[in-house]
Amino acid sequence: MPARVRPALSEAGHPKPRGGRSVRRLALVAVAGWALAAAAPTPAVARPADAAYGNAKRSAPELPLGRPSLRETRVSRVLAPGVVHTRIVRGEASKKDAWVVDVAFLPTRAAARQLERRLAADAVNARTERIAERAQDDPERGPLGYLVRAGRFATEAEAVAERTRLTAAGYSGLRVVFTGEDGGRTTGPWVVNVLEVDPVGYAGTVAPALATEVVPGRETLSALAARRGALGSLNGGYFVIGAANGTDGDLAGSSLLGGELVSEAVDGRTSLVLPDFSGAGAFVSTLSDRLTVTAADGARRELDGLNRAPGLIRGCGGSGGDVPTERPKHDFTCTDESELIRYTSIFGATTPSGPGAEAVLDAAGDVLELRETRGGPVPAGGSVLAGTGDAAAWLRAHAFSGARVTTAAELLTESGAFVPGPQAGVVNGGPRLARGGLTDIPAFAEGFHWPENPEFFYRFGLRRNPRTMAGVTADGRLLLVTVDGRAPGHSVGASFEESAGIMRALGAADAVNLDGGGSTAMTVGRALVTRPSDPTGERPIADALVLTGG
Repeated sequence: MPARVRPALSEAGHPKPRGGRSVRRLALVAVAGWALAAAAPTPAVARPADAAYGNAKRSAPELPLGRPSLRETRVSRVLAPGVVHTRIVRGEASKKDAWVVDVAFLPTRAAARQLERRLAADAVNARTERIAERAQDDPERGPLGYLVRAGRFATEAEAVAERTRLTAAGYSGLRVVFTGEDGGRTTGPWVVNVLEVDPVGYAGTVAPALATEVVPGRETLSALAARRGALGSLNGGYFVIGAANGTDGDLAGSSLLGGELVSEAVDGRTSLVLPDFSGAGAFVSTLSDRLTVTAADGARRELDGLNRAPGLIRGCGGSGGDVPTERPKHDFTCTDESELIRYTSIFGATTPSGPGAEAVLDAAGDVLELRETRGGPVPAGGSVLAGTGDAAAWLRAHAFSGARVTTAAELLTESGAFVPGPQAGVVNGGPRLARGGLTDIPAFAEGFHWPENPEFFYRFGLRRNPRTMAGVTADGRLLLVTVDGRAPGHSVGASFEESAGIMRALGAADAVNLDGGGSTAMTVGRALVTRPSDPTGERPIADALVLTGG
């Protein structure tokens, strides 16, 4: 097993600043528009489609997937000076892998054996597997849980038929799974795609981009790449799907586009930071933010979020009384009845409607209008502050027509304040995969382990899934990587541990997991080079990393 480094944790479970340095805070004051810095758009440049593939010029260690003797092939192509796409295929389908039915994930062996006896009485061939591994930074010890499984089938159809039979017998919560995706021994196969960007030789840009160009709504990566005339692209961070969890398409974590803060952080979760459009100086760090508003009379209040529906915090990790937790909690929606949310034109033409109040601000921060309900136009160059609960009362008391309101943002990395320039971008992710060339996966601190439901970490982190990752080498090259998954015979995906191993083998000193699963996608030009894992095909996403020009 590769060496791992365990970051120091605060009482809240978040990594402490390393090297003994205190976290420096620097307020970045802005008024309507929240443009922390302005940036002129870079025109997209279409690339020729006939560049030939060839052998990779840089020798690299084989990927640490399966046994060392597995066959691995790499085919590379130079897309532009400083940009190389490499497709890696490793291993082969294993005859030992099969389809099974997962019946239940239970906390004790006794509970698992009791379920086994019930299944045996129903003439079901069942067994229990002990899941020993926990998150690297999980404070608990002992087995994560016990997985009760039924049957072993050569085809998915046979396993589905068994699930149907068990459902009719009164069992619920059943899953049909492929054992090659369990996270244990297998021969694969694996399909890995890599975009390597060397800022020293690259004359183009690499930057985050919103799907549909505004926060609400989503589009496929291939459509976004075609619209942007991309040299290459990669799906980005976590996001909201469906109105039940907030604003569809809202980034569930930090988002910075061209120096403008678009979405607040899931405090303490790792992100990819791009200080420059060239990719130079890219780094991986946990991010937190502190957002505030101050009225002309000196009254000050926390700003809960940016460009999203109030009351629903996807991924949690906020502040101000969010329920049930202010710590990160992945794929979970926390709530808060009293929130102050700021909207700019990046959200779209109008704010979400509902009870509360809204202060309409011009570019200088002067209040043009106080609306007695939420929902109305966002002024050109200005912004809207929308409040619910006691936040609405604060607006009525301090943001009346003619008053002035200023906003401030503090962006904090592990080593201090981050002051974004006009070309800065941030893509949210988590958990971290590597630090200083060593495997480092603080999944517990970053909310990928639910103590009340250990099965969540088993499904999300220990099992193999399609993955999207980003990393930075010691000499500053940017690595954008995907692993196809949920496709037996084509690619089985990767666990968190395997993802870290892949990134280290490719040369990453620091790396982070981005949104994966059905969102995993990469294009070369406008052509998709990954295989979508959703049955419906390519999933519409909320943001992406896009390479243009060069």
